[in-house]
Amino acid sequence: MNKKDQGYSLLELMAVVLIIAIIAISTLPLLHEQMATREVDMIARRFIAHAQFARVQAFLLGTPVRITPLNGGLWEEGWVVKNICDSRQAKLSCIERHWISQGDLAQVYFKGGGKQFIDPHTSKRGILFNAAGAAKTAQGGFVANRLILGHDQNSGLERHLILGSGGRWRICDPSKDSKACK
Repeated sequence: MNKKDQGYSLLELMAVVLIIAIIAISTLPLLHEQMATREVDMIARRFIAHAQFARVQAFLLGTPVRITPLNGGLWEEGWVVKNICDSRQAKLSCIERHWISQGDLAQVYFKGGGKQFIDPHTSKRGILFNAAGAAKTAQGGFVANRLILGHDQNSGLERHLILGSGGRWRICDPSKDSKACK
C-alpha cells in the first residue's frame, strides 16, 4: 500500500476549511437580518400583550388603565401599565398600581410615523382604556392609531402595530403587505 493513498494532504484539508469559511461568512448578513427581525417582532408582540393586559385590567377592575411611555417620555424608553385613580375614586381609597414595566428595548426603536397614540386634547402619549375596556381619549373619543417599530442595524425593517376600532391589534409588515399597512 502506498503512503499517498492513506489520507488527505494538508492542501486538500486547507481547501475544505477555506470553502466552509467562505460559506459561513456569506451567511452572516442573512443571520443578522433574521436576528433584527426577531427582535422587532418580539418587542411588537410584547407591546401588544401588555396593551391587551391593560385593557383586560380596566374591564375587570372597572377603572381606567393606561399603557404609557416610562416617565412620560418617548416610547423608546419603554412603557408601563398602570391604573388611573381619579378624584372620585380617591375617596373610595383607590390604590394606584403599576403592573408591567418594560424598558431597555436594545436596538429596537419607535419610528416617527403614525400618531403614536398621542391624545389630541392633552398631548400625552399613551393608550387609556376605560372601564369598559375601550381605548379612549381623555375627552371620550376613540383612539384608532399605530406605532411603527424599526431597528438600528436594518433601516428598512419596519413593523406597524395597529389598533383597530374594535380593539383588535395587528402587526403589519409594510414590505409584505403595503396596502394593509395604510
